[in-house]
Parts: sequence; structure tokens; C-alpha cells
Amino acid sequence: MLVLFETAAGFALFKVLDEGKLSKFEGLGQEFNSPDSARQIVKLKAFSKFENTSEALKAATCLLESKPTKDLRKFLRAHCDGETLGVADSKLGNAIKDKLKIECVHNNAVMELMRGVRSQLTELISGLAVQDIQPMSLGLSHSLSRYKLKFSADKVDTMIIQAIGLLDDLDKELNTYAMRVREWYGWHFPELTKIIQDNILYAKAVKFMGNRTNAAKLDFSEILPEEVEAGLKEAAMISMGTEVSDLDLLNIKELCNQVLSLAEYRAQLYDYLKSRMNTVAPNLTALVGELVGARLIAHGGSLLNLAKQPGSTVQILGAEKALFRALKTKHATPKYGLIYHASLVGQAAPKHKGKISRSLAAKTALAIRCDALGDDQDNSMGLENRAKLEARLRNLEGKELSRAAGSAKGKPKLEVYDKDRKKGPGAMITAAKTYNPAADSVFGLTENAADGNEVEKASEEIVVSEEKKEKKKKKSKKADDKDANGNAKAENEDSVKKDKKKKKQEAEADEENIDAGEKKKKRKHSEDNEEESETPSKKEKKKKRKNKD
Repeated sequence: MLVLFETAAGFALFKVLDEGKLSKFEGLGQEFNSPDSARQIVKLKAFSKFENTSEALKAATCLLESKPTKDLRKFLRAHCDGETLGVADSKLGNAIKDKLKIECVHNNAVMELMRGVRSQLTELISGLAVQDIQPMSLGLSHSLSRYKLKFSADKVDTMIIQAIGLLDDLDKELNTYAMRVREWYGWHFPELTKIIQDNILYAKAVKFMGNRTNAAKLDFSEILPEEVEAGLKEAAMISMGTEVSDLDLLNIKELCNQVLSLAEYRAQLYDYLKSRMNTVAPNLTALVGELVGARLIAHGGSLLNLAKQPGSTVQILGAEKALFRALKTKHATPKYGLIYHASLVGQAAPKHKGKISRSLAAKTALAIRCDALGDDQDNSMGLENRAKLEARLRNLEGKELSRAAGSAKGKPKLEVYDKDRKKGPGAMITAAKTYNPAADSVFGLTENAADGNEVEKASEEIVVSEEKKEKKKKKSKKADDKDANGNAKAENEDSVKKDKKKKKQEAEADEENIDAGEKKKKRKHSEDNEEESETPSKKEKKKKRKNKD
């Protein structure tokens, strides 16, 4: 069994002397503690040295991609006839097996063996000292890093990402500085803010004019239109601003110079971004423009990462916060993100923006993949798709269905309006009107027309009278229901009143009975008292009267 070992100096092939120790690979590292014990396990069979740094760099890049170089294939054919080869990369082993028909092995035992060989590399390879291998490894690593940065497909659009980020920062700073100029100079000439709306023209006018008293003497024809110049001079004569010193005006002019220099640099940066976008992503630029395309690339991380995204993701790219909020609150998800600022979406009516943004996102995803993975460097695909989208937009605005987007539904079936047709389930349709051939003649039509009009009027009157009768019936039914309800309520009230009266009468009768009983008791009690109070003579007289009777 042979082991392929890659170094910064070249490729080495080691012969395994004791293959039985590979079965116990856990303690294999202890066998490489000393050079003598390492020589008892492996022995150098062949070594292929790199001629220069470029050859070493080429071999390293091929090994990173798991591909054997031409020199490595020659080296293995010469020394691996009928042997099993242990490799550190399984993909590289599969490539060697396919091309050279050499049996390759990649397992934990081989990796532990490679680790031991690396620790005793200078002792196992004669003529390779430590002071020689370290500079080789350092130089090869630097060359490999520069190569990856130079030729990496993901790094081509790095300049676009940096440029669009700087352009956005410049817009913010420029807006901040321009607002500061307006606020600062507004104390001296407040009317100028409403006269000149553009920030760059405002800064140029302030720098050129200085004090507002100089406005009448100066010619602003190179900066401002005639109407704006006339309004400026008229407002400067009657301005209500405060007076400022020459030192204040000097600092205001310096700030104006900063605004103008930032505006000039922004224009240069935009031209640079435009040229880079047309070079890197021409189809994307033709569809959505330079700024929107650059922002999409910056948001995706790179052009290749953006090419992996579907059209639905491209459509809402930049609206992630609104998307997750909608999913959390169970509301409608957003229809567009950064793609909303494209010119095609801006041209569409509000009700058509969602459809156009969906179609534009699908075409944009195709254009991005063509730019990232295609060989053509022209914008023919982007221009063709843009023409299709513009035609679809015109069809949507004209309320026509388009087949250009792959729709097979065709035009909808249009139904003629019929006043006699009733809508809803179980609807009835009146009988179809038959053709009247008598209506073709022109002569003698007045009498028939008059009769027809009278018939129509009579039928209309009958219909109206029937409708009135139905309305009266409904009203009478409602009145009867109301009366019945009223009578029932009145009867209930009468019964309640009668019950109350009976209860009152019973209560009064009970009170009267109680009063009568009490009166009788009082009378008896008074009589008893009178009898007790009578003298004995009176009692005897009463007895005598009773006996006589």
C-alpha cells in the first residue's frame, strides 16, 4: 500500500511497511514519536519536486478542486502499478480511480497515518530541511490567496456592492449639507428657499451672490432661468432677513463648496457604477436599471447568490420586515420590495403594480442567471423581456388579456345584458322573444305601433296595480300583527291589574277582621271592669229586675 502526501515542495509517495498496524489506528500516532520508529512503518518510495512557484500554485489549485494535474498523473502511472493508494481527499481518490484505474483508499487509518508522516516529514524525506519547507509553505499560501481573490467569480461584483453603498451614503450626506446651507443662509435671505427648490442651484446661487444686496448688480443667467432670476432680485430688495458679517458669509460659502464638490463626486461615482453594471450584469440593467440592479446585488450578497434565488424571492427582496410582520399578524404579504423602484412598476397603475412586479421579478430572475452563469455578455435577452413586459402593461391598461406571458385561457366569454334575466340560484329566465317580420315594413306602421303602445301601457298598469295590492296586503298583515300583539299585551296587563286588586281587597278584609276582633275584646274588657267597679247595692237591684222579668 502506498500513501500520497502533498507538500509545498512537491508530491511524495510513501510505502507502508507494516500494514497490520493500520487496523489499530488509534495508537498509530505513538509510532511516530521518534524518527526511527517512523521509518519502521513507512518508507519514501518516490518524490516529485515542483520546478517553480507557478507549478506549485497550479497543483494546489487543482487539489482544492479535487482534480489531479498532468504531472501528478504521470508520477502516479510510473510508481503505482498494481498498488493501493491512500489519499487525504475522497473526491481526489475517485478522480484518480476514474482516470488512472488505480484503487484508492480514504479512511480514518489513512488520515492518522498522514498525521504521523506530517510530524516527521523532514526526517522521512532526505534533503528537505525545516528552514527550507517553511518559506515554501508561506510563499505558496500567499500565491494561492492572491489567485483566489483575483479569479473568484463571487468577487467580480464586489466593486458594485461598494459603489452602491457609497452612493447611498453620499446622498444622505449631500441632503444633510444642503439642508444646513438653507437653514444657515435663511437667516439672511429667507425668501430664497421658496424661490429656488433645487439644492445644487441653491448652493451655486448663494456662493455666487454672497450678501443679498449684491443680487441687483449680478447676472444669474448662467445659473438660473430668467423667471427665477427676476423673482430673486425682486425678493432681495424687500427681504426681511437679518444682516450677517463677512466672516459668516465666508463660512457659508465654504459649506456651499463642500455641497458642490460632493455633488460632482456623486455624478462621477454614478457614471462608474453605470459602466460596471453594464459590464457585469447587462441584462439585469436593461430590465430594472443600474441603481435597482446594484441594490439587488448588494442585498443578495453577490450576483451568484442572487442567481440562486427564485422569482418570488426577488420580488419581495428588501421587504423582509414587512413580510415577517404580515406572517406574524396573519395579514396580506407585501407584493414588492426593492423592485418597486423599477421604471416598469412605476409606470403601472396602482391596481396593476402587483401583477407587473410579479412578472418583472420572474424575468429579472432569468436575467440574473443569464448574467451570472451565461457566456454571452450582451443585453439582448434583457431588452427582449423588457419589450414583452411593456406590451403586457399596455394590455393590462387596455383591459385586454395577453397570451405573451404563457396564459392559455384566452379571452373571457362575454354575455349580452338581458333585463329579464334574474340572478341568483333558482333564477328564472323569460321566454326568448320571437322575430317579428312585420316590423320590417315601413308603411302602415303607425297604427300597429299605437296599438302596441296601448298594450304595453295596459300591461304596465296591471303590473303596477298588482304591486300596489301586494304592498297593501303586506301593510294590512303588519297592522293585524301589531293589533294582535297589542291586544295580547292589554289582556296581560288587565289580568295583572285584577290580581293586584284581589290581593289588596284580601289584605283590607284581613285588616278589618283583625280590627273587629280587637274591638270586641276591648268591649268585653270594659264591661268586666264596670262590673267589678259597681257597688253591691247596684248588683242586688239588677238581680231583682231579672227575677221580676
